[in-house]
Amino acid sequence: MASRCGRPTVAVVSDSVLQRHRLQEALAKFGLAGGFSGDPSRLLVYSPLPDAQLWLITLEDEADHPALFDHLLGNTDAPVLFGVDPAPRPGGTDYFRWERRLQHKLEKHLGSLEELDSEDSLEELASTDPAPADNLELPHWITPGAKDRPAEEVWVLGASLGGPAAVKDFLDHLPAGLPVGFVYAQHIDGNFTEVLTRVLGRHAHYRLRHAEEGMTVNNGDVVLLPVDHEWTFSHQGTLTEKDTPWPGPYGPSIDQVLLNVGDHFGPRCHAILFSGMGNDGAIAAPLLRAHGGRIWVQDSASCANSSMPDSVAETGCTSFTGTPAQLARELVKTIEESCLLKRRHQRDSA
Repeated sequence: MASRCGRPTVAVVSDSVLQRHRLQEALAKFGLAGGFSGDPSRLLVYSPLPDAQLWLITLEDEADHPALFDHLLGNTDAPVLFGVDPAPRPGGTDYFRWERRLQHKLEKHLGSLEELDSEDSLEELASTDPAPADNLELPHWITPGAKDRPAEEVWVLGASLGGPAAVKDFLDHLPAGLPVGFVYAQHIDGNFTEVLTRVLGRHAHYRLRHAEEGMTVNNGDVVLLPVDHEWTFSHQGTLTEKDTPWPGPYGPSIDQVLLNVGDHFGPRCHAILFSGMGNDGAIAAPLLRAHGGRIWVQDSASCANSSMPDSVAETGCTSFTGTPAQLARELVKTIEESCLLKRRHQRDSA
């Protein structure tokens, strides 16, 4: 049966306390409701079995529990998923790849797990007034970026559920003229991109543009990547569309966006991971950080769902965490410090 919140209920059977704990954490990250969780001997006393839409079984040695399978198969019509790989230590690439494999197996039985923003929620967001900003004046030491010139630095904004509200709040707190461009990777129903354009383009000083072949990311741009096909950058720095879909279950793949933007911009590519389910971004973010990019995340308390930014934070590659407004202020501060440093170098060299 489904839980009261409408999400599928998954039961976990394992003879390892550690594996039960890690499986339950992964299920919660996917937005699934936890049901029965225990070892095989505990389950054998249940007749009928606890309600669940899926039974997840992982055992150190299946031969040690010969009665378990007959008991399960004879008492439930729900799917039973055997042979799940043991979960590795959290926080590393192996763990996040394990989560992706588990998610793929679960979705074969339960359908798509990721919740996305609805059209109604986007329309409601479009009608709200912008959040009050503390100060939208460009600091004196920042040289304004020419709007029609390619951005020297590009920030990837990655988000899923709750992302549009968070990204809107972030952009609403930025002053006009920052010498920076944005590439926006948002998990969303492709039919709602026009609503998303109205949401983000109504109040902010930054213009949301849909990715087009041959386009450059200019100062003041927020380039929205489509959900269907993968996009990369040419050697000249222009966007180009591939004829293949994004890798992974959801588009655009934030991991792949980080890799593709980072391949061209190198240490001039940075990222902010906002609200969302799952762990998209957690594999590529440490690679981007290793090449000199900054990785920031939205804080858990301000997220509609914090699984995505929390997963990236668990890798240890993040250097700042905050609300969307705090992230905006930190970006202005970072750019101001960079401009001051450049002026100092110019003065010293002169």
